Amino acid sequence: MSAGEQIPPWLQEQVGRLQQLQQNLQSIMVQKQHLETEQLETERALEALKKAGDADTVYKAAGSILVKSTKATLISELEEKKELANTRLTVLAKQETRLKENLKEAETKIREMLRAPQAPAGQKTDTPK
Repeated sequence: MSAGEQIPPWLQEQVGRLQQLQQNLQSIMVQKQHLETEQLETERALEALKKAGDADTVYKAAGSILVKSTKATLISELEEKKELANTRLTVLAKQETRLKENLKEAETKIREMLRAPQAPAGQKTDTPK
């Protein structure tokens, strides 16, 4: 394609799809990083809580205040939170893998379109008979 030619609409559509996939992948990666950080904090809290004595007074954060609780209740809540984070991380990892595959396919398709520019299937082309 020379500098004066415009990008055909079907190629623009594919580039737009590629950009959307890249944005989705970035979003998934940010969510995944946030969850990994949250999971690490939960694990650290669990470790600290398990080291505490059964007779020790423990508190949990409820917004901007601390509320007295029991060690067993907090351990149960934190383990549930950790399990939920694991599940969400598994789902995000699968989405990330799927998006990466879709990105590769979209990039390959665009490269093929640029190598042999022609209208996609279903569109009329001006081919000599």
